[in-house]
Amino acid sequence: PLPPPEHPTRPTLPTHDEIELPLRGRPLRDKVVLRLIAINRGLHFVGLGLLSILAFVLANHRDELEGPVSRAIADLQGGPIGAGTHAKHGILHSIEKVFSLDSSTIRLFAAAIAVYAIIEGVEAYGLWLGKRWAEYLTVVATAAFLPLEIYELTEHISWLKIATLVLNILAVLYILLTKRLFGLRGGHRAFEAERQSASLLEVEEAAKT
Repeated sequence: PLPPPEHPTRPTLPTHDEIELPLRGRPLRDKVVLRLIAINRGLHFVGLGLLSILAFVLANHRDELEGPVSRAIADLQGGPIGAGTHAKHGILHSIEKVFSLDSSTIRLFAAAIAVYAIIEGVEAYGLWLGKRWAEYLTVVATAAFLPLEIYELTEHISWLKIATLVLNILAVLYILLTKRLFGLRGGHRAFEAERQSASLLEVEEAAKT
């Protein structure tokens, strides 16, 4: 037995309802998967945030940058922007499309990217803490962009786009089904009952060993 604490924070021991047992078994695996998705969303937040900042800088200095960028693209592809030799895909093609826009349009895209980055950051924060609202937000936000990802594949197929689409679909299905969102498979009440049952079974198995 341990000696009594010198400076107790409460007069009595906590009740069973107040004790948070460490996760075991399936609940622990679910937490690990959600945190992996949270890390993915966190990387998206950083990347999109930097892209948004870059877009705002470009919008504010478009005229100053257009000349040096045009010369750099001309050196890389053998002709100036719009000369008919421009790239059909890839980074050079994206740069050409950006400089074909005016500053106000670029700012609009930068603002949209910033909003998307914030959503990804909120998802990462909530999923890391295991918040149910974050699971709903992740499913809705990810599913909303799936049609756009599919459309991009019809424009140009790449292994990165295919992998991203597959991972996002798997993430949506995993959270949707295992967390029983939107009332699926009994909803939140069935999810909590399953979680408690799984934890008790793991404790019983551990006690046997």
